[in-house]
Amino acid sequence: MRPASGLEHILWRDRQLALLFLAMLWVFASVYLLNSAAMDTSMPGMSREPASHLVAAGMLVGMWWAMMVAMMVPGAAPIVLLFCAVHRRAEAGGTLQGPPPVAAFVLGYLAIWFAFSLAASAVQWVLSGSTIFSADRMVVEAKWLAAALLLVAGAYQISPMKQACLAHCRAPASFLAAHWRAGALGAFRLGIVHGTYCLGCCWALMLLLFVGGVMNIGWIVLLTTLALGERLAPRGGIVRQIIGAGLVVGALGVALA
Repeated sequence: MRPASGLEHILWRDRQLALLFLAMLWVFASVYLLNSAAMDTSMPGMSREPASHLVAAGMLVGMWWAMMVAMMVPGAAPIVLLFCAVHRRAEAGGTLQGPPPVAAFVLGYLAIWFAFSLAASAVQWVLSGSTIFSADRMVVEAKWLAAALLLVAGAYQISPMKQACLAHCRAPASFLAAHWRAGALGAFRLGIVHGTYCLGCCWALMLLLFVGGVMNIGWIVLLTTLALGERLAPRGGIVRQIIGAGLVVGALGVALA
């Protein structure tokens, strides 16, 4: 076996650093999420103090964003590692200088999920003032709404838009070749573009948190597994269709229960 070249040592070092960065990010988000689940998660909107509303809104957004980080970072790991490898090879070829701007790429990716967290938090805040949502359990109680969310998610699973977004997420090499930009700003933009495709893949599945419980850890693990399965499994297209069919059947089951 030939000895590893200097370039391979550099690529391996970057792979280790990127994995460490992603692991620390995932652990931080998971700990925050578990602490949030252990706290009183009812909406403290009963107070008339504006400061109380602001703190409650901030905590709600933080909880959703931590949840999105914990659920999405494992699926983003392959493209982050490939980004490091491509950057180092370009650096070795003399077209780039400096270490890969991994943080900029990941920050751009997470910015998209922060925007989603804002929207999801707003939806939960509005629902918490109605009788169709349990603020204590953070789950919709109206069967018609739960069935509708399952049906929408199932129909979206087999839609052309879902298929197109998933194709980008399942082909990180082609994605990088098509959207590559140099520098930290280019990496941030690349992360935003990839995060947009990722959101296009998973937004409907993420809305199902309202069906199984926003802070239901078992439900969170299940949805994360489904999202990872369709993205990383060898036959992801079939997995996508199976998930869609299962969600449609689940919607009918809830409607008829």
